[in-house]
Amino acid sequence: QLQLVESGGGLVQPGGSLRLSCAASGFPLDYYAIGWFRQAPGKEREGVSCISSSGDITNYQDSVKGRFTISRHNAKNTVYLQMNSLKPEDTAVYYCAERLRSCSRTLADFHSWGQGTQVTISS
Repeated sequence: QLQLVESGGGLVQPGGSLRLSCAASGFPLDYYAIGWFRQAPGKEREGVSCISSSGDITNYQDSVKGRFTISRHNAKNTVYLQMNSLKPEDTAVYYCAERLRSCSRTLADFHSWGQGTQVTISS
């Protein structure tokens, strides 16, 4: 069974950077699209970015375009989310989840959710 573990969160000042990792175990990541999601206090979970199993298709929420970059290293069974120019409104718990082969805009299409990693942007 595929399991996903997020890491890399932390406290940074506005304008700073973080790189989140989503590490997979139990099954090769090659067959799966991976999505990054976030949930801020009192808000619904939302999609941030997604990368297809092949890595040739990526998508981003409008609010993070140009600041966040998703990538994958299948040999390491890991997907990354590089986050630059961070803003206070990026503060949330970030999760990764999988879907077979292609991305989807529907959260319910994703499975094997990790436990999340906290990202806090504050001066």
